[in-house]
Amino acid sequence: MTQASTVPSSAFRSWMIALACLGLTGSLGAGLAGCSPATEESPVLVVVNGKPVTQSEFEFRWAELSPAAQARYKSEGGKRKFLDDLISRELLLQAARKEGLDQSPSVRERLERVKEQLALEELMRAAIRAQIDLPKEELDAYYTAHSAELLAAEQIRAAQIVVPTAAQAKDLKRQLDEGGDFAKLAQRFSSDQATKSRGGDLGPYRRGVVGPKIDAVLMTLKPGMVSEPVETRAGFHLVKLLSRESGDASPLAARERLQQELYAEKQRKRFEEYLSALRSTATIRMADASRVVTEDTGLPPAAPPAPAP
Repeated sequence: MTQASTVPSSAFRSWMIALACLGLTGSLGAGLAGCSPATEESPVLVVVNGKPVTQSEFEFRWAELSPAAQARYKSEGGKRKFLDDLISRELLLQAARKEGLDQSPSVRERLERVKEQLALEELMRAAIRAQIDLPKEELDAYYTAHSAELLAAEQIRAAQIVVPTAAQAKDLKRQLDEGGDFAKLAQRFSSDQATKSRGGDLGPYRRGVVGPKIDAVLMTLKPGMVSEPVETRAGFHLVKLLSRESGDASPLAARERLQQELYAEKQRKRFEEYLSALRSTATIRMADASRVVTEDTGLPPAAPPAPAP
């Protein structure tokens, strides 16, 4: 029986997880190349077979840990345990170098893949590094286009008056602007029989109750405000926002998420424009052997099931 077989499997797994956190397992090439930033006159914490481990390297490795990994170390021996794992890592790296593993073709190839990926990431960052503006008008238009998502984050009460002609709607809007009572005008003139008797009150409003046009208009109103006439297939609507309160989700959080989505969309568009410019000035010639992949356009769509007899 070998010595390794006496190590409890759970302890061995924990030890391997610790080494993974230090960047040694899972990507041997990256681990062998893993150098901390160069520093001057950093105190030496320990010397392993002549190789110093400095405080700056220790702090760099510690900062690379995820919050969960740091918490695990703090509960299992703290930074003293982490330093011990760094010593183990250095011993294993020295053994790997002694056997020439850092110069093996497989490691060199994996290191080259890592370098390529890092270069691509830097290029992508550079391509979209310039400040991306989000003008208020464009942001408001994006909010309007996604009004259903914003409405879902709010509890809204609204009322409406629906009339058959634009002229009648404009006349009622004038009366309302002059102080007319919305509920009384709805009871008298609205053609919407479902809300007419309630003074046009739609009750707790849910997105899509009246239609996307009304959803969008509601997002622009403050409590007490009445919209301009909005035309739908039902007629011409005058919509009043009675109240607006936060629902289960925060409206502010919903707006921030939409803002991030628009920003990411503009980043993607900028990168696509950059890539398109590269392609337009490049010389690309497909070789005959490319038929192996260019003729593979994916599986055809599945045929619809035969109708039942």
